[in-house]
Amino acid sequence: MDLVWPAAAWALWVATLAAALKVSARGEDRRREAVREPVPAPVAELLRGMRPQDVFHSALYELAGRGWATIEGDRLSVEGPLDEPLRPYERWAVERVRARLAGATEAPVIDLIPEGPDLEGHFLPLVRRSAIDLGLARRRWPSVIVPLLLAAALVVPWYATIAAAGLSWPGMIATMVSLVAGIGLLMGGRGFLLTERGREAAKAGSAGHRQEWIFTGSGWRGGQIEPAELLPPVQGRQEVTGYVVKRWVDADDHYIALHDGNSPKATAFHVEQGLYEDVLPGDSVRLLVKARKGTVVRVLAHDRHR
Repeated sequence: MDLVWPAAAWALWVATLAAALKVSARGEDRRREAVREPVPAPVAELLRGMRPQDVFHSALYELAGRGWATIEGDRLSVEGPLDEPLRPYERWAVERVRARLAGATEAPVIDLIPEGPDLEGHFLPLVRRSAIDLGLARRRWPSVIVPLLLAAALVVPWYATIAAAGLSWPGMIATMVSLVAGIGLLMGGRGFLLTERGREAAKAGSAGHRQEWIFTGSGWRGGQIEPAELLPPVQGRQEVTGYVVKRWVDADDHYIALHDGNSPKATAFHVEQGLYEDVLPGDSVRLLVKARKGTVVRVLAHDRHR
């Protein structure tokens, strides 16, 4: 079994991929890096790795702050049209909210958030485009043809391996690698990478005290979030109960902020990815936490906000 030619074919494909990645990195638009416009809240949420619902939620409150909508308690009504132009993702959000209102003057904010697939397929691409225009992100590939060609080129080393080794272990490994690499290239499309300024914006958006919208049980209001480590020290574990205010990711760590409905501030806790993915703003939870570290040990109760 002579694997010299298959090895050479794989080496050539890897070298081609490496060259394409290097050329892509050099092709970053430096002119956009110089743009210093304020980062819109929904774009910052996207850069922080928030779910589509959270990004849309942020867009609604930013629109309310600029007069395009009115929020009283937890109910929202759409105003306008105003003279101020809207970004593409904002225009999409306003149109979807009006459609979901279906002629009503107002509705609960949580009921106006579209379904996940609708947000993933239509809203998030517009927010990503805005991030790119602001110099906060870039495309990995200049055209979708590049990953298509790289995926198609996998046929050469795969066929060379199968021709030389048949269905033995080298052939099976080649088939598995080709499938995984090919699907990854095709699913990734043109790619979406944060620039240096985008990484700074994402980090700034997830650190320290910050003003957020707090769900109090009877409505939303402004308030601050502080880490659990800043609370008065308590030994051992304790139960905490509150409404989920916000969720975010910081360097692969997952956090949620809880508010008890009365305090001036909400408290941020470190959680496992499973809990992070299961909750939404407005949900009521009861958690067992390590008080000194602010880490959630177990979920004791979870009621979805309706």
